[in-house]
Amino acid sequence: MKTWIRSVLFLGALAVCGSGAAQAKDVLRIGSEGAYPPFNMIDKDGNLQGFDIDIAKALCDEMKVECKFVTQDWDGIIPGLLAKKYDAIVASMSDTPERRKAVAFSNKYYSNMLRFAAPKGTALKPTAEGMKGKTIGAQRATIAAQYAKEKFKGSELKVYDTQENAWLDLGAGRTDAVLADMLVAYEWLNTPEGQNYAFLGDSFDIDDHIAIAVRKQDKDLVKKLNAAIDAIRANGTYAKINAKYFPFDIY
Repeated sequence: MKTWIRSVLFLGALAVCGSGAAQAKDVLRIGSEGAYPPFNMIDKDGNLQGFDIDIAKALCDEMKVECKFVTQDWDGIIPGLLAKKYDAIVASMSDTPERRKAVAFSNKYYSNMLRFAAPKGTALKPTAEGMKGKTIGAQRATIAAQYAKEKFKGSELKVYDTQENAWLDLGAGRTDAVLADMLVAYEWLNTPEGQNYAFLGDSFDIDDHIAIAVRKQDKDLVKKLNAAIDAIRANGTYAKINAKYFPFDIY
C-alpha cells in the first residue's frame, strides 16, 4: 500500500441477504500552518481557510481523493511530515536546496518575492547601509529571515514563531521594519492594523518557487501532484482561486 494514501472503509447497511461495505475515496492528509493569511489561517469557526487550502482542495478533487487537513506549527512542519502525521505540506513553503535534503517538492504553485513593510513616511532605506543599526522583524525559519540575516548584517534581526506576531511587534514599534513574503505583506497592509504602514522600497526577486513538500520516497505522489497542478492551471480552477485572493496573477 502506498504510504501517502490510506483507504477508509465504512459499513454499509445490512441487507436481507447479508451485509456489505462501501469503499470511500482515498484520503490525502495535508499539513498546513493556519497562521499565514491570506494563504492559510483559522476562521472564527476553527476551520482552515486560505489560498493554500483552496489549492489543496482543488488538487484533491483533480486526483479524486479526499483532503484531510492537519494543522502544525511552522517550526515543526517538516518533522511532522517525516513522522507521517500527514502526507504533504501545503503551507506556502519555498522550494530550497536546504529543504530538498530532507523532503521532495512538487512543481511550483505560485511564485514569491520578498519586501519590507514599514511605517508610512519613514526615512529608512531598504539597503544594508540604510538599515544599519535598525531592527528587522521576520518569521523564524523562513526565506525572509534567512535573507535578512545574510544581506542586512548591520541590523538586529528579531524572529517570530508566526508572521502574525511579527506584524504585532511592528505595530507596537518594537521593530523598524518587517521583511516578509510580498503577498503576505500585501494582505496585511490592506487590513485596519496595517493602514499606517506601507511597502518600503522595491521587492527582492529571489527566484522563490512555492511548492508542495512530500517525503522523498513518495515519488508517485509528486507525479500526481504535478499533473493535478497542470490540470487546474489549464481548466481555469487556479485562476478562479487566484482571483478570490489577489487582483493579479501570483503564479
